[in-house]
Amino acid sequence: MNSLHKGPATTGRPEAIKAVPVRHPGRWVGAAVIGVLAAMLIHAVFTNPAFKWDVVGQYLFDDRITHGLVVTLELTALAMVMGVAGGILLAVMRLSPNPLLSGTAWVYIWVFRGTPVLVQLVFWNFLGVLWAKLSIGIPFGPEFWSEQTNVLIPTFVAALLGLGLNEAAYMAEIVRGGIQSVDEGQQEASHALGMSRFATMRRIILPQAMRVIIPPTGNETISMLKTTSLVSVIALEELFRAGQNIYSRNFQSIPLLIVVSLWYLFLTSILTIGQYYVERYYARGSNRALPPTPLQRIRGLFRGNPTPPAAPVVIPGAPNTGDTGGTHS
Repeated sequence: MNSLHKGPATTGRPEAIKAVPVRHPGRWVGAAVIGVLAAMLIHAVFTNPAFKWDVVGQYLFDDRITHGLVVTLELTALAMVMGVAGGILLAVMRLSPNPLLSGTAWVYIWVFRGTPVLVQLVFWNFLGVLWAKLSIGIPFGPEFWSEQTNVLIPTFVAALLGLGLNEAAYMAEIVRGGIQSVDEGQQEASHALGMSRFATMRRIILPQAMRVIIPPTGNETISMLKTTSLVSVIALEELFRAGQNIYSRNFQSIPLLIVVSLWYLFLTSILTIGQYYVERYYARGSNRALPPTPLQRIRGLFRGNPTPPAAPVVIPGAPNTGDTGGTHS
């Protein structure tokens, strides 16, 4: 009986796979191009005498610059308070079943979003041309009190009205989107418990909508900080106008523009960091584990762990079951 020919004996293990890493030549080319351009930019910044860094250092903390900086911060803070408060009110009106309220809010948003903020600033500055005096009294009847419009609305107030009322229109759409992101069952359940519409909005809807509202609101705040430079057209001396006033006398336009830009970059960086931590705070209810903070990432790099585990969400009063969803470093 002929024996069958058998091949080489097998050990039962599959052969090792020879993995060849994927080549990415485009990444290396892109990195080289960016590196060369960055080196050229740094070389130009530090070797071009037209930048005049000594003049930049001279005026960086000038009294006129710091005064304009304070005005910019005041305008940003007050305009955002007005915008957020007005936006919440307009959003609630827009979502109201009352057609008069919703229609009024729609017209307001349509007008203030449809016209440039620069035009609105100039309009409020020249409001005295339309009404020389503003008064309080009975409609079409006697006046109880009146005052000159230019006295009631000086340049700072005109700038605040232009920025704040315009921002309210944008914030209204942001808040409306956040409110509509909350499931309708939340509102139905609160009404079933006997809560009023106002209490439901304040205690149930808005706290949950904040997770959606906060990120665009942070962007609007950063945008508002830079938009305040537009008030220079109505001769209010904020940060940019202060720089203009200085270089109109000493003709050092580039160094003064660098001074103004450095202050804007510094302030926007602070706002960006604050926005990150506020977003992280309101993300606690939606994420099982929070992403690591920049400080935690830096510590992870020094400890040899470039991607540290996410921090667990700790709910006050909740029992500790041992399952934290990660190790908090």
